[in-house]
Amino acid sequence: MGEGKGSTLVHILAVALCLTAFGFAIAAERRRSTGTIVTDITNSTYCVYDSDVATGYGVGAFLFLMSSQSLLMGVTKCMCFGKPLAPGGNRAWSIIYFSSSWLTFLIAEACLIAGATKNAYHTKYRHMVYAQNWTCESLRKGVFIAGAVFVVFTMILNVYYYMYVAKATSQSARKTNKASSTVGMAGYA
Repeated sequence: MGEGKGSTLVHILAVALCLTAFGFAIAAERRRSTGTIVTDITNSTYCVYDSDVATGYGVGAFLFLMSSQSLLMGVTKCMCFGKPLAPGGNRAWSIIYFSSSWLTFLIAEACLIAGATKNAYHTKYRHMVYAQNWTCESLRKGVFIAGAVFVVFTMILNVYYYMYVAKATSQSARKTNKASSTVGMAGYA
């Protein structure tokens, strides 16, 4: 990771994937499907929905955010399987940002997949509905926006997480090298 700041390429890829997920989430919100009630000649009522492209955008946002998280966790080895972290403030901040980023990631993914699923569900056909106020089900406004907001939070927390993990692992490497260079040298003075 080098000098405690991490790889610039990893930073750029993680941010680019998150921003793409954000763009897809915003596009999904703008293109949510809506339905209109239509009555045919047999007096049966059914819903006719416009475009279903928001479902694809929601799934795309889900996948891009998952790719970003997977990239970062693969590079840092989830903070558990890689190099040990040096005790101190950098390790503490790494743990805080790791936990926070996973929490916001799970919330964002839940919003995105729930929005895509609900948007894909359409009430197809009802036979002779007598209710006066019957409406076609559609996705509530703001579900994809909530996902987009949590995508941004996840992106910010992931950048800080990666930065502090890089600092903590480089400190650990320096302390290990410093300690091992003096071993066995005491008797040769």
